[in-house]
This record gives sequence, structure tokens and C-alpha cells, in this order.
Amino acid sequence: MSIQLEIVSPEKVVVSQQVDMAVLPGLEGDIAAMEGHVPMIFLLRGGVIHLYEGNKIIDSFFVESGFAEMKETQCTVLAKEVKKLDELSEEVATKRLADLEASFQEAAKGNDAEKQRELTDEMQNARVMLELATSVKK
Repeated sequence: MSIQLEIVSPEKVVVSQQVDMAVLPGLEGDIAAMEGHVPMIFLLRGGVIHLYEGNKIIDSFFVESGFAEMKETQCTVLAKEVKKLDELSEEVATKRLADLEASFQEAAKGNDAEKQRELTDEMQNARVMLELATSVKK
């Protein structure tokens, strides 16, 4: 019993394969996509998608926000950015976070609340990326 999983970034289809289960970082908590799941569409937060074969994780990917559509036999993930965990760079994540924090300070000076909310989400994604990049090196 498996589902067809597709993980798509703006540039390409990153994954297209059968898996027994995929655990996705939903905005309101992790969600397991598996055969027979009730159809739904939901937002993703920055985090890790784990692909399972049986009870074993066979692959993991960092996703930076997006959304997913689950159906009974398939799951499609559309994400802003997708990377294998071992492709994450501590240096890139650190720079991204610093740049976003500087942009947030500028938005705060101009009282741009909408931009601040957007940057807050992006900073959270960058923090997750940095945490994952740091933990993968250990």
C-alpha cells in the first residue's frame, strides 16, 4: 500500500516516486500522507519531509514553505525551495538569516506590518534551515 509522491520546486520536479508514507511539515503540525488519506490541501511551514518505506525513513528533504495536496493515492508538494538535507549549508543559512533580520529592521522603521509578517515567516524558515544544516554536520 503506497502513494505516488511528487515534490516540486519552482525549478524542477525534485521527487516523483512511490512511498509507503511521507511525513510533511504542515503549518499547524506534521501530517502523514499515506494511502487512503482523506483528500485535503494545506500550507507547509519550513521543515523536513521524511519519506518512508515500511517503518524506515528512506530519504529526507528540507522544504521552505509552500503547500501540499493529498488524495487517496497521491500527494503533491509545491514548495518555495527544496533541498536534500546534506545539501544545506550552514554559511548560506547564516547569511540568509542575517539578511532577513536586516530587512526586518528596515520594515520596522517604516511601520510596514505586512512586510514584517512576511519576513517573520522567512526568518523562521531560515532558522530551521540553519538548525538542520548545523545538525547534519554533526
